[in-house]
Amino acid sequence: MNVTVEVVGEGSHEFDVDDETYADLVSKVDLSPHEVSVMVDGRPVPEDQPVEAEHVKILRLIKGG
Repeated sequence: MNVTVEVVGEGSHEFDVDDETYADLVSKVDLSPHEVSVMVDGRPVPEDQPVEAEHVKILRLIKGG
């Protein structure tokens, strides 16, 4: 399945996903699961859940500056 991953405020990425979790998607965009929330249809999803959505938003909770 082709999945679009939008890192809010930072851009989008496309991945071909097969039997992966939302945590795997977070890793693919070089982020830590400890610093983000994964959202599907405006709702947070557990990062250990298998990817079932074609569009995922990743919201960074911590950003250095």
